[in-house]
Amino acid sequence: MAQPQKFFENLSGTGKAIGVLTSGGDAQGMNAAVRAVVRMGIYVDAKVYFVHEGYQGMVDGGDNIIEVSWESVSSILQVGGTVIGSARCKAFRTHEGRLQAAYNLIQRGITNLCVIGGDGSLTGANLFREEWSGLLDELVKNGKIEAAAAKKYSHLNIVGMVGSIDNDFCGTDMTIGTDSALHRIIEVVDAIMTTAQSHQRTFVLEVMGRHCGYLALVSALACGADWVFIPESPPEEGWEDIMCGKLSENRARKKRLNIIIVSEGAIDRLNKPITSEKIKDLVVSRLGFDTRVTILGHVQRGGTPSAFDRILASRMGVECVLALLEATPETPACVVSLCGNQAVRLPLMECVQMTQEVQKAMDEQRFEDAVRLRGRSFENNLNTYKLLSHKKKVSELPKSNFNVAVLNVGAPAAGMNGAVRSAVRVGITEGHKMFAVNDGFEGFAKGQIQEIKWGDVGGWTGQGGSLLGTKRTLPAKYFGDIAEQIRANSIHALLVIGGFEAYLGLMELTVARGKYDEFCIPMVMVPATVSNNVPGSDFSIGADTALNTITDTCDRIKQSASGTKRRVFIIETMGGYCGYLANMGGLAAGADAAYIFEEQFDIRELQANVEHLTEKMKTSIQRGLVLRNENSNENYTTDFIYQLYSEEGKGVFDCRKNVLGHMQQGGAPSPFDRNFGTKISAKAIQWISRKLKETYRKGRIFANTEDSVCLLGMRRRALLFQPVVQLRDETDFKHRIPKEQWWLKLRPLMKILAKYKTSYDISDAGQLEHVHVPRPKGSDAGAI
Repeated sequence: MAQPQKFFENLSGTGKAIGVLTSGGDAQGMNAAVRAVVRMGIYVDAKVYFVHEGYQGMVDGGDNIIEVSWESVSSILQVGGTVIGSARCKAFRTHEGRLQAAYNLIQRGITNLCVIGGDGSLTGANLFREEWSGLLDELVKNGKIEAAAAKKYSHLNIVGMVGSIDNDFCGTDMTIGTDSALHRIIEVVDAIMTTAQSHQRTFVLEVMGRHCGYLALVSALACGADWVFIPESPPEEGWEDIMCGKLSENRARKKRLNIIIVSEGAIDRLNKPITSEKIKDLVVSRLGFDTRVTILGHVQRGGTPSAFDRILASRMGVECVLALLEATPETPACVVSLCGNQAVRLPLMECVQMTQEVQKAMDEQRFEDAVRLRGRSFENNLNTYKLLSHKKKVSELPKSNFNVAVLNVGAPAAGMNGAVRSAVRVGITEGHKMFAVNDGFEGFAKGQIQEIKWGDVGGWTGQGGSLLGTKRTLPAKYFGDIAEQIRANSIHALLVIGGFEAYLGLMELTVARGKYDEFCIPMVMVPATVSNNVPGSDFSIGADTALNTITDTCDRIKQSASGTKRRVFIIETMGGYCGYLANMGGLAAGADAAYIFEEQFDIRELQANVEHLTEKMKTSIQRGLVLRNENSNENYTTDFIYQLYSEEGKGVFDCRKNVLGHMQQGGAPSPFDRNFGTKISAKAIQWISRKLKETYRKGRIFANTEDSVCLLGMRRRALLFQPVVQLRDETDFKHRIPKEQWWLKLRPLMKILAKYKTSYDISDAGQLEHVHVPRPKGSDAGAI
């Protein structure tokens, strides 16, 4: 049963004061979180205070704790680090320090704290909350505050957001800053690959992660590294021989470079450190390869936050304020977090305890438990990396005698090549013979199909576009030719990587099964399109890269207005009739408005937006940004909106317009798209293997059930296989979009952060849940 709608207008912040601080190491996206807390707090009529320099500022008081306005957080969305400062604080660890901090908060009536930091910062906040009533009693006893004030401010609410580039906090899929750090690493790896190829070099890259190997593992997965060292999963004894053997094998197969990624906290099975220098010396002494070490260091913390981190931090910031408004004295201190695509609230100390359990498992050399405790996502990353990086000997491979074809359909999307690489290598590992089809269904009909081997897809993860070639042509007019090619090449299963055309193509092939037995084979589709308009999946490969392109461009455009002032930019994005890029791009870039097809608008709304911008020009923020999805309205075109704004804004602001066009489809894939494409394709091939076994009868494959043609998509918190025929009712075929789209619930969030009055449905807001504790192998239920 659908949950009844519940709006936050019932939650008032009147009379409440919220303090926001960043503590511990900085992370890109912290400023986006601070901005969201401030603006959402002010929006619900609460007072919001900056606590500068983390807990140190709370202890020192004075000008370190200041009330802020809406404009205080203007122009910080795209800035890395934290504008309110962060510091390690010894004083807060003492009782006297916490007593002084409590006094400074009471002076300003602050009883709601939003803490953005790592597990140490959040543990400190929880201790502060537990001691609060005792601290107030002490302040009354010392004559520092009145008994009435102690009664009025008797309870402290704490909500945390995890800001850490290491992604080392259990209970959340991604911490604020992790995706941006991966962007920095992948930019460096892509650059190093070109120089390494020129000189046939081996590069050892050391990345951050003293106690957590997430950055090392995911960057190794995203760039196809030859070897990775992480603290949770140390290499087996004798790894030196195995690694050197693998590196020399790769060179023998004409691979001109080797990349080894090392987490700074990497250890061996005896908990002894494995350093980048040690690995370099080993490769040089054993193999004589020209080997260089690059230590990335604080580069990973710097730079502008990625689109993902800005959206994550904005969502979490708003969720944090809602959690504070709903908190009661009985509510435990919680962290707002991301699970799949859902915002969740988890008890803070449960998360901290689980995080500490990981370290304990590593200290006790229970490495399998450490990996499992890191969570399902981490475990999947590690298993996928092992599958793709280590080629088994032919004698070790199972022999399936099945042929699986892979093709790209629709417009190119960054990340498609990584998905193909993953499919080919997992297919070979499963014992299948893999075939690549060039130029989509059209190429299939013409017989542009050949076997593709393990080494053929080396280095594909970082390349944009589609190396197989892709076309939008649907299969209907080529049924006979495609059936002939399936028969001639003995194709037993099909993996289609593409957008809406791929979805339509699979539907057509399903309908044609009645006439062509050749189509009675397992078929699965992996969504890949910048438009993110495929039914059955919240995300598509390529959409994140396009979103980052839009966000980067908007940042540059906004910066160009900083000198001229009083300028409004109208930017047209791609997406067909799907407003995902315009809406999420608007949220990530801090736009004033985003016009999309899914939310119809009229001349009155356009006029209201012009008036809103006119008011904005009277403040210190003298620029505007408006995004428009290319098909949002056939009459209110980008030119029309540009002319309307130019006319109505005469004398107040001038206008410029930009059509971003195909630059949104190009470029190297983002870390998210590389990782998502790699994992989803691996899962698709494993599904194909299962289906082939299920449908093999009397020496042939015959699959004609609904569930033998599926779309693999991300739904809320899980990857699900959904029969394409069952998705028909969820599809608006005329406009090529799903009838329901999850991101529309985030639309009011963009409007709130741009200072529009709107309703925000919080029925989907995070409810307090409990941390799922994975059970170690061979243990009983109560082992942890």
